[in-house]
Amino acid sequence: MVPIRKDDLRKMVSQTTVETYEELTPQLIRLIEETRHNDALTEAQKQDEISLHMLGYVKSCTNEIIIEVLAEILGLED
Repeated sequence: MVPIRKDDLRKMVSQTTVETYEELTPQLIRLIEETRHNDALTEAQKQDEISLHMLGYVKSCTNEIIIEVLAEILGLED
């Protein structure tokens, strides 16, 4: 679908955002749990690692959202 109005584009991006965050959340949870149970790290190091996981998650989601929306608009296939 090629949006012809900003509102259409906004809806497309919002829907893709929800789908992408839901799809990638299990990976984030796994990384956080692994970090929390890593006895080789101090609590401060664990918090630093979790912060990095969160930043990476947001970056990955953002990239995937951009790619998916552009691919749909341009009619690109996998």
